[in-house]
Amino acid sequence: MAVLERVPDVVFKTRVRDESIPGPNPFRWQDLTTQEIFGGKRVVVFSLPGAFTPTCSSTHLPRYEELYEEIKAQGVDAIICISVNDAFVMFQWGKHQGAEHVFLLPDGNGEFSRKMGMLVDKSNLGFGMRSWRYSMVVDDGKIEKIFVEPDFGDNCPIDPFEVSDADTMLAYLKAAKAAA
Repeated sequence: MAVLERVPDVVFKTRVRDESIPGPNPFRWQDLTTQEIFGGKRVVVFSLPGAFTPTCSSTHLPRYEELYEEIKAQGVDAIICISVNDAFVMFQWGKHQGAEHVFLLPDGNGEFSRKMGMLVDKSNLGFGMRSWRYSMVVDDGKIEKIFVEPDFGDNCPIDPFEVSDADTMLAYLKAAKAAA
């Protein structure tokens, strides 16, 4: 697993609401670049194996939602959840979860996860290629701090969830702010 200094340059394929589009699905495709997402901002990112999966839905995303204001108060501009799922799945998962604050960013082709060195094979679960679970603080594209779950590797029989959680991130942010 390579340790990167900056987030990789990729183009994310997202869907945005567009009221000029008639009908029950008023959304259009919009490309979002790494520069648009991270440029000039301090962003907390957490990545997980998949929308609608147990730990991701019961704990990982909900706790970042719960701690959103506290995390933002530590000098964070946005909180982003990345998963190797398409824009449609991420949108429906966000609705199902009631996610109001965390931006759900689809990495449908796994390009960001691959370039981060975090793409793993989860074929043992029928998932195919997915992101390993991790979180990071990105300041203007530079990776300030990254928390990678243990036992990184293909077809891991378990799904570790020890260090990429919202509480670990908040503790890091508070300590970094106090030390500044």
